[in-house]
Amino acid sequence: MSDDSHEHQSFETRAIHAGNTADPLTGAVVPPIYQVSTYKQDGVGGLRGGYEYSRSANPTRTALETNLAALEGGRRGLAFASGLAAEDCLLRTLLSPGDHVVIPNDAYGGTFRLFAKVVSRWGVEWSVADTSDPASVRAALTPKTKVIWVETPSNPLLGITDIAVVAEIARTAGAKLVVDNTFASPYLQQPLALGADVVVHSLTKYMGGHSDVVGGALITADAALGEELAYHQNAMGAVAGPFDSWIVLRGIKTLAVRMDRHSENATKVADMLTRHAKVSKVLYPGLPDHPGHEIAAKQMRSFGGMISFQVTGGEEAAVEVCNRAKLFTLGESLGGVESLIEHPGRMTHASAAGSALEVPGDLVRVSVGIENADDLLADLTQALG
Repeated sequence: MSDDSHEHQSFETRAIHAGNTADPLTGAVVPPIYQVSTYKQDGVGGLRGGYEYSRSANPTRTALETNLAALEGGRRGLAFASGLAAEDCLLRTLLSPGDHVVIPNDAYGGTFRLFAKVVSRWGVEWSVADTSDPASVRAALTPKTKVIWVETPSNPLLGITDIAVVAEIARTAGAKLVVDNTFASPYLQQPLALGADVVVHSLTKYMGGHSDVVGGALITADAALGEELAYHQNAMGAVAGPFDSWIVLRGIKTLAVRMDRHSENATKVADMLTRHAKVSKVLYPGLPDHPGHEIAAKQMRSFGGMISFQVTGGEEAAVEVCNRAKLFTLGESLGGVESLIEHPGRMTHASAAGSALEVPGDLVRVSVGIENADDLLADLTQALG
């Protein structure tokens, strides 16, 4: 649900206050964790505040969902147990057997697996397009296309899609545009304002921000679609629990300051990598020679904390860089305050091997944290050898 009272406030203020109303019983300035499954009714069907069972609604989750809608400029926000649970709910709401989806040629491995191994089994067709190229998106459309799926920046090749342009393509085709905004966060990018129909988040990443929670979200500006999604959220049941909701709400309060630091550090790391002899290519939209730099500068506040780079020496050299890193922790996921490093081909994107979404073997992906930048530069320098 949305929180119109915060509509004209700055992002930083909304992040702290939207949905975070003082507890009416105690005056606590942080919403309580309502660790409860069911609620006393005042007579049969007499619900207090609309709460009857915590799969259907929970006050702590309501606070998070209100906050999410406010941050993305949407009418309805919905929180789930994981990002993939959110995606599954969205696809089963929007699609029927025989429908077609356009997915990016550079998508998160879990998203690809959901389409290729799960959704396709009940008759949904999909094809791949380079969503950074509008002509490629148009060429992938069929009369049955109901959804165009976009990640920008994309995972792991940091591709940039012009959201406004693809939104117009989707409208003309009678399809919904879904934008995975996980890499950017709503602080850096507002897809709904650019014409997207639904925004997807893995709340596990920058929104939570501390590598201590798993969650997902959907946000839409269409009230009717929001009601459909809410119906399926309840019917399918993969909702965010109250403690997880509370943890994400806590993380969001510092989202703006964290993203500023992530972006600042990543800019320094990307600059160093471009000058390193053992790095053959740096993929970061903040670099002027990145093919999506101008579009990113137009639709993003800054360029975020994710960088991928290719190394000389091939796949084994890339694996060794990951293994030699010390301050950059070898691990999957991203968006935490601590820096992470991984080999996408063998880790997060292993499920895409052999497909059109297979990633280069010499690719390394880093999630640049908020540590001291000089320490991060020193660690990557020694890891590269």
